[in-house]
Amino acid sequence: MTTAAEKATTIFRRPRAETGFWSWLTTVDHKKIGILYGYTAFIFFVIGGAEALLLRIHLASAESNVLSAADYNGLFTTHGLTMIFLVVMPMSAAFMNYLLPLMIGARDVAFPRLNALSYWIFLFGGIFLYSGLLFSAVAPPLGVVPGIPGNLDPSDARSFGALPDGGWFMYQPNAAQEFSPSLAIDFAALGLQILGVASLISAVNFIVTFFNLRAKGMRLLRVPVFIWMTVVVAFLLLFSLPIIAIALFMVTFDRQFGTLFFDATAGGDPILWQHLFWLFGHPEVYILILPAMGIVSEIIPVFSRKPLFGYAAVVFAGAGIAFLGFGVWAHHMFSSGITTVAQVGFGLTTMTIAIPTGVKIFNWMGTMWLGRLQLKTPMWFAIGFLTMFTIGGLSGVTHAVVPSDWQQTDTYYIVAHFHYVLFGGAIFGLFGGLYYWFPKFSGRMMNDRLGKVHFWLWMIGFNMTFAPMHWLGLQGMIRRTWRYDPSLETWNRIVTVGAFIIAIGLLVFIFNFRTSKRRGEIAGMDPWDARTLEWSIPNPTPAFNFAEVPIVHGLDEFWHQKYTEDKTGRPIRKPEADEQVARLEDIGINPPEPVHLPNPSYFPIVMAAGLPLIAYGIIFHRSIAGKALIVLGVVIALAALIGWGSEPLEEAH
Repeated sequence: MTTAAEKATTIFRRPRAETGFWSWLTTVDHKKIGILYGYTAFIFFVIGGAEALLLRIHLASAESNVLSAADYNGLFTTHGLTMIFLVVMPMSAAFMNYLLPLMIGARDVAFPRLNALSYWIFLFGGIFLYSGLLFSAVAPPLGVVPGIPGNLDPSDARSFGALPDGGWFMYQPNAAQEFSPSLAIDFAALGLQILGVASLISAVNFIVTFFNLRAKGMRLLRVPVFIWMTVVVAFLLLFSLPIIAIALFMVTFDRQFGTLFFDATAGGDPILWQHLFWLFGHPEVYILILPAMGIVSEIIPVFSRKPLFGYAAVVFAGAGIAFLGFGVWAHHMFSSGITTVAQVGFGLTTMTIAIPTGVKIFNWMGTMWLGRLQLKTPMWFAIGFLTMFTIGGLSGVTHAVVPSDWQQTDTYYIVAHFHYVLFGGAIFGLFGGLYYWFPKFSGRMMNDRLGKVHFWLWMIGFNMTFAPMHWLGLQGMIRRTWRYDPSLETWNRIVTVGAFIIAIGLLVFIFNFRTSKRRGEIAGMDPWDARTLEWSIPNPTPAFNFAEVPIVHGLDEFWHQKYTEDKTGRPIRKPEADEQVARLEDIGINPPEPVHLPNPSYFPIVMAAGLPLIAYGIIFHRSIAGKALIVLGVVIALAALIGWGSEPLEEAH
């Protein structure tokens, strides 16, 4: 007799293996792609954290010689690029990929193959960005070999193997060939272009999925806040990435083909780079923080046992932040010589953007007020996000006051501010989401005690690391400095100790994650007594998501299936709630009819592999090998595209 599990496997079996190494290379399942994004981003998080520890080891002493000045410049630049583009953005994308269809009642994203393509482009883009390090070992065959046709001209000899050293913002002319002759800047610029393609593909996919695949009855103001923030971020990416793409093309052409976009001696304008970069760069701040805001907006109501206070206000505040984010970029440039009128205008918009941010903060506090708080690990991280992000926001508003900004610019006060926003905010929020949705992809619970140890180690270590930087900055310690005044050494040693406490907390998390994934408590159907649709299906999530596409009757649909309210508005669990949850679990295992699932495909990874080959060819275009790489990359991408177009889209199983 066929068991329920065997029946489900038969009905929903994909045409190729669902497990094993090859299944991950060919998957178009949004859940697997989300997991791939998550693991990859975490590996880069460890790398970026190791870079930060090296910086802090060096800065523990005012006269340290642990790093050379060149290595220090390279490490802080690469650390910034890694944490922004290879950690926070893809870690957010991991949640978006996994949860978007589940939370809107869909079986997959609108374009599953494009979804896979976005991941592989991201992976190859990250590897390409770091691959400049490898060229110290292979420089002779690729570098200058006099007398051999096709090699680089000896007069064009440049160093290989260095880290990019122009800051993650790559200001001109500092990152121009004259002052940064290493090829590392070229690898960084083209690597960011590749990563931008991945983000644009995801943005379009998420927007189409949101507007076309929501479950019946899920009106716009019934959509979970995290999904709203996903869509807002997708629009931010759609409008901001072309700006930085243009700027990076200019940098590449200046460095590789002799153009003069940013050369002031030839009529170019280095300030143009700052305008283009920050017109992307400040919306980028909200691309990084809004997903964490969405995650926290899902966690706090569940562990407060209350609906989100002011749901519509939170949604519109998120959209307002995104809109205003395009009007504040020049507050990064108050010391660059822009006019007084521009300084006043951008100072005012910087103050204004604090309003929708404050709306969100007070709504989260209102949700917790008089709630029956359950202080599980996800809730602790949400509270940590709320407090640390508020501190970072308050220190950020001080930059709207132009004279104050002049004093703080290029000091450690700025370092403290953006780490309170992006680590205390984004990273705390993302890890809260990881603890919250861990049962969704693993079917098991994270150890709550170890989770709280992780949280408090991070809370203590984070504040030891970044709170003193406010005082260091106000005392005149400039950022990006290799050496500093010995009178500031004590605070710097405290900062370094805090950084090691953060590292210990990360080790606790890794241990907790590994042991919980293998031997953790079985999660069951609805371990948090949650509110949204993704918890109405079994854990871990079945390949087909929903055996029956749900019909939505209101906000927090799953909660209302389980609870009603008394005359005072207090929730009362329905007598049939447990039977309803059991029925949903049974349907999730025993679907009533076959479902169309997209077929796996090799073509996304093959097509993505063509892009870094083209980029390598651009960097080495003066050689025969470089020209060959460009042709090879284009051929591979076009061949994959043709194969992609000839594949069958889906089969019924």
